[in-house]
Amino acid sequence: MSNPTAAMIVIGDEILSGRTRDSNMHYLAGELTKVGIDLREVRVVSDDAASIVAAVKALSGAFEHVFTSGGIGPTHDDITADCIAAAFGRSIDVRDDARALLAAHYARTGGELNAARLRMARIPDGATLIENPVSVAPGFTLENVHVMAGVPTVFQAMVASVLPTLTGGKPLLSQTLRIQRGEGDIAGPLGDLAARYPDLSIGSYPYQINGAFGANIVIRGQDGARVDAAMAELSAIFPA
Repeated sequence: MSNPTAAMIVIGDEILSGRTRDSNMHYLAGELTKVGIDLREVRVVSDDAASIVAAVKALSGAFEHVFTSGGIGPTHDDITADCIAAAFGRSIDVRDDARALLAAHYARTGGELNAARLRMARIPDGATLIENPVSVAPGFTLENVHVMAGVPTVFQAMVASVLPTLTGGKPLLSQTLRIQRGEGDIAGPLGDLAARYPDLSIGSYPYQINGAFGANIVIRGQDGARVDAAMAELSAIFPA
């Protein structure tokens, strides 16, 4: 039985402009790998409502899970919640349980629950809140879309809240062999090996150090015995 599939939508003009380097995709990919959910696609979209809605509709229909990061803060350009609601034809408004979380937080910290901060309590109808132990303002899940903050520490905390609620599959196992030869020299035997192990992913990642070429060969799969066997063959073909 194949693993559940997932996609990610990274939202924000700051990512596309190069002003901010995204780290959330890297983190999510690693966490999904651990629980046996296969991340198949990642899209980066601007703070444009039509683009976000289109991406949500396309990916939620193609994959079992969609994770979003960014655009659920208190400012005018935080439009993700509205876009998720629009994508699924749901209404959106301040929700009492989300408001209560924020009210308690700002009462403890001495801050004001003003109109801007109250925007973070606007939740689409029918959504389930995602706990945020870092800064309290919740994310939410609507159908198969998990909507989370873009700030890396908050995103990671929300991922930790969501993953235990999802059914995963077999974790992806991997082994790596460093070969100090150029890809042109190893391509033929490597292709033959891949043909003998069609159930495994065998990737070549080249490098150059001080003018010398080499490649890290990574073998991935769900069956540890098959990964071991393929790596044993590879090591015999290209001994250290």
